[in-house]
Amino acid sequence: MAETSVSTVVEQEKEEWFGKKERKLLIDPINNDNPVTVQVLGVCSALAVTTMVEPALIMAIAVTLVTGFSNLTISLLRKGIPKQIRMIVQLVVIAFLVTVVEQVLKAYNYEVWNKLSVFIGLIITNCIVMGRLEAYAMANKPWRSFLDGIGNGAGYGLILIIVAVIREITGKGAVMGLKIIGPSADYFIDTKTSALFGWYQPNGLMVLPASALFLVAIIIWIQRSRNQKLIDVS
Repeated sequence: MAETSVSTVVEQEKEEWFGKKERKLLIDPINNDNPVTVQVLGVCSALAVTTMVEPALIMAIAVTLVTGFSNLTISLLRKGIPKQIRMIVQLVVIAFLVTVVEQVLKAYNYEVWNKLSVFIGLIITNCIVMGRLEAYAMANKPWRSFLDGIGNGAGYGLILIIVAVIREITGKGAVMGLKIIGPSADYFIDTKTSALFGWYQPNGLMVLPASALFLVAIIIWIQRSRNQKLIDVS
């Protein structure tokens, strides 16, 4: 009876698409194992593309798609990849996916592609993408590898968007190009509120890459002060 129950549990775990382990792969990188604030990876692009929300959002989606599908592809091929050339194969897969993303973006949103063209190409060497292929996809099954990639891409994207929102509001008084605070703002809320924020002058420092470094550092400090287990990580 005991053997039967154990085998039944094992079969159920195999059949689960969103069990505890699968949910952990998606949730952990967003908070307790965030690739930017905990693993301290992909910081360069976080400094460069977060001046405005729109390019940061597109960059987040691009990295998430590339990380997810590169993990899936490498996991499917892992048993047939010789160890001596595994990193070359990984780079080829990433480069193909990045090229697809870049060409789609160029076709449908040329203006944003023009701003991000250099950084889209640099996804190929993003530590997060290569790190997940080496640390997870090369040793795990396709579905969980895909979830791991999506989770880490989402965690990276979340930090990008948070930093971009703060920088665009404080540096330009706007979000997604819509003026919200500061003089001559197109207010769509209560007039008292508009008067309250009318004194604010956009801070040019927040448009510079250095401000993103400060913001990421503050996010890391807040996260680790709330979760003592992360103090000695990385």
